[in-house]
Amino acid sequence: MVFGMTAKVTLSFSDETIEEARRFAKREGLSLSAWMDQAAREKAVRELFTAHAAAVGRAGVDLEAAALADEHEVAMVDDALFGGDGRAA
Repeated sequence: MVFGMTAKVTLSFSDETIEEARRFAKREGLSLSAWMDQAAREKAVRELFTAHAAAVGRAGVDLEAAALADEHEVAMVDDALFGGDGRAA
């Protein structure tokens, strides 16, 4: 058993896909199994973030405007507490 791996499965890939995966794994100094595990995990995380972004968009939340408002508020507090000399940063 490879450290951190908990299941052994049989998968089928096209010749082109498996050769590219082997090349990337070698370049990164990983076993093919470890590289495929990482690639699958990264894909799952991207899917989750994409779904989250879509849900936020459907909710009508403007994250960019909220971030800019937060930045402005921090600057106002900094100015009030430190006279705007940037000591809080």
